[in-house]
Amino acid sequence: MTSQTIDTTGSGGDAPEVPSDGSPSSSGLRGHPWFTLITVAVGVMMVALDGTIVAIANPAIQKDLGASFADVQWITNGYFLALAVSLITAGKLGDRFGHRQTFLIGVTGFAAASGAIGLSNSIAAVVTFRVLQGLFGALLMPAALGLLRATFPAEKLNMAIGIWGMVIGASTAGGPILGGVLVEHVNWQSVFFINVPVGAIALVLGLLILLDHRAQNAPRSFDILGIALLSGAMFCLVWALIKAPTWGWGDGKTWTFIAASLLGFALFSFWETKVKEPLIPLGLFRSVPLSAGVVLMVLMAIAFMGGLFFVTFYLQNVHGMKPIDAGLHLLPLTGMMIVGSPLAGALITKLGPRIPLAGGMAATAIAMYGMSTLQTDTGSAVMSLWFALLGLGLAPVMVGATEVIVGNAPMELSGVAGGLQQAAMQIGGSLGTAVLGAVMASKVDGDLAGNWKDAGLPPLTPAQLDQASEAVQVGVAPVAKGTPEAVVAKITDVAHDTFISGMSLASLVACGVAVVAVFVALLTKRGANADAGAGVGHI
Repeated sequence: MTSQTIDTTGSGGDAPEVPSDGSPSSSGLRGHPWFTLITVAVGVMMVALDGTIVAIANPAIQKDLGASFADVQWITNGYFLALAVSLITAGKLGDRFGHRQTFLIGVTGFAAASGAIGLSNSIAAVVTFRVLQGLFGALLMPAALGLLRATFPAEKLNMAIGIWGMVIGASTAGGPILGGVLVEHVNWQSVFFINVPVGAIALVLGLLILLDHRAQNAPRSFDILGIALLSGAMFCLVWALIKAPTWGWGDGKTWTFIAASLLGFALFSFWETKVKEPLIPLGLFRSVPLSAGVVLMVLMAIAFMGGLFFVTFYLQNVHGMKPIDAGLHLLPLTGMMIVGSPLAGALITKLGPRIPLAGGMAATAIAMYGMSTLQTDTGSAVMSLWFALLGLGLAPVMVGATEVIVGNAPMELSGVAGGLQQAAMQIGGSLGTAVLGAVMASKVDGDLAGNWKDAGLPPLTPAQLDQASEAVQVGVAPVAKGTPEAVVAKITDVAHDTFISGMSLASLVACGVAVVAVFVALLTKRGANADAGAGVGHI
């Protein structure tokens, strides 16, 4: 069996891509760029959808399984944690064994884990299978980017990434809408069952269409110690951030895990300079644009994912909307991301990423500030304005930061670069949920007792106050059975006002993060290695 070189020109010093499955050419379905894009988009859609579709189902899961606020956070955090820890390693697996194989394994495992969640009847089982979802999702996300990078030529890559970003953006933002329909008209289990047929479609398309590309100088060995050190460091960091609201930011356990994370990163960095084939060649980060792109993805995800976590509770528990109505109220966000992503791809191709990225984060900052002004009686028109502006701001960041990271990495590290891009987004999502969750919890804990007293309500014991605070953190009024109607109204007003004050502060923090991201965006530029793609098939 012989390998046929696919691209030997314009590689910018990168090794050419070769098909590793013996295909004589990419004519027809197999290896066709646009069919490849459709195939990976179907698989990626599942992973992106599950990042937010669960948010709209969280209240139903909480009620059905008797879960606490911390349990609900773990449904989200467990998924993000598994993704964040394993994405870079998964990208390396794709570089080593081929992105087609890792994509197909990821799609199959993700669909199977989704089905298992739907069959679960305890919160522990849901969280366990969410972790498995994250591990399999980590296999297919960087593989998708690696396949696009290898298949599309430079002049079409931004448009492809724009459409890819549109799918991720639409799936991420559209999760609450689809989740609302399923939760209201079927059940919360259907939110996960829907991935089974979607996964089956992606698997069939992948078997028929995907062509496995590998650079001739792709890695031949594994940096086992590097994988262990990086995974341990990332786990300790995200674990500390997730548990800090429960343990306390001044608690010794929190800082023990943070210190262990810093030590792990230091040891990993040292080891990477000694091993022959490192997991992440540290020379990658000599590229200021690539490093800026990674930081930008983290900051964007903190603002977006963290903010979205509270918005769903605001719409359902404060405004009293049904899940489907809450999802429809987020339609302006979804619509602007769907429209904006391909346009952003074209704009970035013409102008480069710097101006669109900075402008996008500026719009995101304004939107988050606007969301900090939401009140219990804010109308749908005002909410839609801020949601639409948020979608408009996020679209160029999703597309541009991806191109900056992947395009500034050499072809043989396209999987690792894809892993970096996705890991940055998932870590940002975990940071957003954890840190903004801590801001919310701290604000509610600080304000609730005083607001309760000022309303003339009967005093609460410390234990009762803790229980009430946990309910208020998700916008629920802590009303006991048999409470007189007049008292119920007072408790509801206190709970909602206190929740709003917490959400407002969290949104302002997210706004500040987005402002910092504007300046980071100014350090980006077009990918130096973007012209290394294969560019085979019919464009």
